[in-house]
Amino acid sequence: MTGERDLDKLVASMSPVLMNGEYVFCSFKEAQYGDHQTLEPMVSIQESEGLTLVVPKNKADENNLHYESVFKGITLRVHSSLDAVGLTAAFAKKLTDHGISANVVAGYYHDHLFVPIDFADKAIEALKELAGL
Repeated sequence: MTGERDLDKLVASMSPVLMNGEYVFCSFKEAQYGDHQTLEPMVSIQESEGLTLVVPKNKADENNLHYESVFKGITLRVHSSLDAVGLTAAFAKKLTDHGISANVVAGYYHDHLFVPIDFADKAIEALKELAGL
């Protein structure tokens, strides 16, 4: 199934939804992809400085891991094409207008945003406003 590429259709059908739970970003020097699976990472990114994992906050706390901020996840339920142009810019601009930072991860089917926990509801409102809901 091919994802949507038309920006107007993508924005109108974003259907943002809050993920359950709270998430944190942790970095592990000398680690590689596949390490720390017991933390149940939602995202894994190998960087030159180490392995970055986005993990449930409770898993980080249970393992006494360092993190700086706590985030809520938002999934845009529209199936966007990985080749689509402008969706990230559109929602980033809207969130910027509302003073909300976002860390974005694209999966095969959906885009996922991690916003500061205190701004999660405001972010959902802004995204719905952008979509015309």
